Amino acid sequence: MQRAALFGGGGGGRDAQMAAGDLGELLVPYMPTIRVPKSGDRVYKTECAFSYESPESEGGLYVCMNTFLGFGREHVERHYRKTGQCVYMHLKRHVIEKVPGASGGALPNRRNVMLYLDLETNGDLNNDDFEYEDEAKLVIFPDHYEIPLPNIEELPALVTIACDAVLSSKSPYRKQDPDSWEEELQVSKHAKTLVQIDNGIRIPPSGWKCSKCDLRENLWLNLTDGSVLCGKWFFDGSGGNGHALEHYKEMGYPLAVKLGTITPDGADVYSFDEEEAVLDPHIAKHLAHFGIDMLQMHVTENGLRDNDIKPRVSEWEVIQESGVKLKPMYGPGYTGMKNLGNSCYLSAVMQAIFSIPEFQRAYVGNLPRIFDYSPLDPTQDFNTQMTKLGHGLLSGQYSKPPMKSELIEQVMKEEHKPQHNGISPRMFKAFVSKGHLEFSSNRQQDAQEFFLHLINLVERNRIGSENPSDVFRFLVEERTQCCQSRKVRYTERVDYLMQLPVAMEAATNKDELIAYELKRREAEAARRPPPELIRAKIPFSACLQAFSEPENVDDFWSSALQAKSAGVKTSRFASFPEYLVVQIKKFTFGLDWIPQKLDVSIDMPDLLDINHLHAKGLQPGEEELPDIAPPIIIPDDPKDRMMNHFMEPPDIDESSMMQLAEMGFPLEACRKAVYYTGNMGAEVAFNWIIAHMEEPDFAEPLLIPGYGGVASAGAAGLGAIGLDNQPPEEMVALITSMGFQRNVAIQALKATNNNLERALDWIFSHPEPEEESESASDVMDMENYANANILAEAGSEGPRIKDGSGRYELFGFISHMGTSTMSGHYVCHLKKEGRWVIYNDLKVCASERPPRDLGYIYFYHRIPS
Repeated sequence: MQRAALFGGGGGGRDAQMAAGDLGELLVPYMPTIRVPKSGDRVYKTECAFSYESPESEGGLYVCMNTFLGFGREHVERHYRKTGQCVYMHLKRHVIEKVPGASGGALPNRRNVMLYLDLETNGDLNNDDFEYEDEAKLVIFPDHYEIPLPNIEELPALVTIACDAVLSSKSPYRKQDPDSWEEELQVSKHAKTLVQIDNGIRIPPSGWKCSKCDLRENLWLNLTDGSVLCGKWFFDGSGGNGHALEHYKEMGYPLAVKLGTITPDGADVYSFDEEEAVLDPHIAKHLAHFGIDMLQMHVTENGLRDNDIKPRVSEWEVIQESGVKLKPMYGPGYTGMKNLGNSCYLSAVMQAIFSIPEFQRAYVGNLPRIFDYSPLDPTQDFNTQMTKLGHGLLSGQYSKPPMKSELIEQVMKEEHKPQHNGISPRMFKAFVSKGHLEFSSNRQQDAQEFFLHLINLVERNRIGSENPSDVFRFLVEERTQCCQSRKVRYTERVDYLMQLPVAMEAATNKDELIAYELKRREAEAARRPPPELIRAKIPFSACLQAFSEPENVDDFWSSALQAKSAGVKTSRFASFPEYLVVQIKKFTFGLDWIPQKLDVSIDMPDLLDINHLHAKGLQPGEEELPDIAPPIIIPDDPKDRMMNHFMEPPDIDESSMMQLAEMGFPLEACRKAVYYTGNMGAEVAFNWIIAHMEEPDFAEPLLIPGYGGVASAGAAGLGAIGLDNQPPEEMVALITSMGFQRNVAIQALKATNNNLERALDWIFSHPEPEEESESASDVMDMENYANANILAEAGSEGPRIKDGSGRYELFGFISHMGTSTMSGHYVCHLKKEGRWVIYNDLKVCASERPPRDLGYIYFYHRIPS
């Protein structure tokens, strides 16, 4: 990692000239609070826990010498008042121009070579004209005494050791577990000085093979001489013959890029000399030397590129609006997000989420309350991190236009000092992906799956009675009909998005598609470049029609016939949400089970009316299927016998259920876990919870067809939450048995959606007097009552649903480029202040040609009636 020099003098504090004895006496009262970071301690010295202030910010960053949390100047006082912690290390990074040497080149300008800070460098500053200088000092609150560092001779030994450990600590997001996304690649020491031979080699867009053995997979392009050679052999027989490594040993050319991984976002680069994967900030220039334009490249699933170059070029260019001069946008709501390495799916979803007023009010509008009552470690609190991200995107503090003088400098110079605009969602991603196998990796993900994952987190961490995800919730009515008896059954479920199938058979340009496919096959056989892409044009009305058509029900058991029969199911909206999210089901599986993407153009409307899809319920003349469960067949296999518990009337082991509830899981989820595992014990039920906890209806009441809907344990209906949101009496009793007041227990459970573990955290972080707690509880009850736009049909046990008209207007869409959700890139277009804006990672610009027909996820808001 690049390091920078530390200012050794200055400081300006009242203690700047203090003698060694005076410094020791000054620090004596605070010695018990100063800790040396141990193995496993995370030192947050690059980013504030509440904001995106960093050592490069004007006020620098304050690192608590006890908790090792970082705070910007605006938030350090809050932490001091809350914890009483007085000693902080203040870090300040300066970006300065290098001093020209006698030969005209820039010389390093380090003022102190005794100490270096291991701070992350700004990836945008790959410029020979600038360097970093870092300044560190201890600051003692509340009087702001400053002790410049280093001060080895004058400081007590413990303080010196602690300061040295903090200064030399690595990033808190480094890899702790082999599969985590947090592993950070380092910039190669060869990237800036790499010599490239001008030998005229140009790399074709396809048809690669190793120049020594004719292998066509696992190929690496040497960035010095343009050699294409195979990688190393793997134990499973895959890989190559190691010719790329042999070439390095023979020639000493250090860097190679893996062919098939090059996208507009970067590529996989390996350093033979450093023996690890590395970052090459100049990769675009290095590839251009061999005729490769990064903008026109895309990754393929098996690491190989086929002859589909032009189709993907078109998609990348159209969605990112390449070739059009886009005007940068600055100010509140126009802040970009840094790509952490395949994190564009997260950025695109969060930009759309925080364009919705309900989310803005719930988090940014409650900023003082959320920050004041955040736990002692705010990096591990969902609401704090959501508020931090929302404020970062909406405040405008991290999206400021360049000054006029800087604009002139940019015109005069080809290279210039970059603007430090945009935010890095590293802390947010680390928290929301914790414990999730896919989102915690560095791989590309499905934006739709992340959207549902986020909604699940919002549901589980609601702020009091506020639940901004209610704007997406709607009820789906499913009508199942027995084809033989013609009898029907109506059920309802909660959903958060509308999944729209792609009606490929309704393409309006079938003749063009057939002709294109014939030309493509001919070109492939003759090894010629493919013809220009012809994309299928699908009418939106056909997709909507496909959504509303009946679908066959596999393995349908008819209670009217008491036997298996043919059945069909249709889905309708039992309610319309305030914000309708529409996912185009572009991704499917090929015959080889590899995910594929349907490259189609759909004429998505700006104004959408789906009132005709409103559910009507049981109609006159329809006869309901009898409420009878399938017969129980007792098998010899114990596993099958366990599955037959599903068919019996609900008999739920309350002791196992409460064991799980005491672990902090929602009571309704515990009930479902025990039920669906056939009362096999708390351990088996716990495994069910782990496997299903990311599902949107994880904490919804247990619904058992054939047994009256919501299952309840006992006459009181344990855990079935009504509209009054009254917590289960058993959970209230558990908390009061710990010595807390009953009204405090009720308030804590209401504020945390009846999550026992979070309710206890809430109690410890809300030390209000009993009288205030009672009044707060009353206020919360009034808020629950005021949130009364509830669908009556949902019943007292049903979810809170906000119904209304089915007329909508488009305000945003997320587009995907690439062949599947496992690769590619996401961007987001949002309509703000009457114009479309494109959010492409850090780049936020006014959109000139929003590609509405190529989107993947669309966001509509209800038109007031």
